[in-house]
Amino acid sequence: MRKSRFTEAQIIGMLKEQEAGLPTAELCRKHGLSPATFYKLKAKYGGMDLS
Repeated sequence: MRKSRFTEAQIIGMLKEQEAGLPTAELCRKHGLSPATFYKLKAKYGGMDLS
């Protein structure tokens, strides 16, 4: 299995940015990932917090 390009902390940070009001298209452009990948990560990591 391929190692993720982003750590869990980075992914959760991206999700928090989007929840704060940053448009999804701009967020994806800023971090260099496709909207499909973003929504897949959101489905997997949505609702998580850093411990």
